[in-house]
Amino acid sequence: MQTELNVRRKLERAFPGEQASVLAEVITDAYSDLVKTGDFNELKGIVRELAESQKRTELSVEELAEAQKRTELRVEELAETQKATENEIRLLAMSMRETRQELGGLSRSVSYGFENEAYRMLPAYLKDTCGIEVEDRLIRTETGGKETNILGRAKRDGRNVIIIGEAKLRLDDRRKRNVFDELEEKVEAVRREYGDLEIIRLLVTHYATKAFMKEAGERGVIVVQSFEWH
Repeated sequence: MQTELNVRRKLERAFPGEQASVLAEVITDAYSDLVKTGDFNELKGIVRELAESQKRTELSVEELAEAQKRTELRVEELAETQKATENEIRLLAMSMRETRQELGGLSRSVSYGFENEAYRMLPAYLKDTCGIEVEDRLIRTETGGKETNILGRAKRDGRNVIIIGEAKLRLDDRRKRNVFDELEEKVEAVRREYGDLEIIRLLVTHYATKAFMKEAGERGVIVVQSFEWH
């Protein structure tokens, strides 16, 4: 209304009052329409920008969806790979157990074979070298719940003695504590069963280090290496 009034006042300078009023009304309406058209055009521009933004958003959503699909496929592949790896580990573990069992069986076979040779060769060696005469054959047995590799009655300088021995393929510094402790456990088990007889401690091996031989001598343990009886 204020705009129309201002326009009419300006028009009254050149036109009669009624004409100026009509012209002011027409000009004001036209101006309003122009403003509305401008607003509409601006609105259309905004809508166009929103539409473009929506398209970009939809493209981004599609890209994210594709990335999600690729991620899910990769996760499935990794899951399959993990299953395959677990199966391989399981098979490897089974193979290792079988190998250990086979090695254990082979080790026992070698040990028993070595012990059997010792049973045949030790009596003569002990008599000639240590003055110990075996009365009964040497045997492998269980005493007090413990397996003893070498056990037998003998005489030394006319005294009754019992030979208690262990057969080991190799004797070195790394295992000497376990070997001596194990031998003493066998000695105690035999004493509980046979009484307080003199014990001859014996270790038979293919090879013993010098350090092991020295400590065995200090402990009063006879060590016989297989090459000595040949």
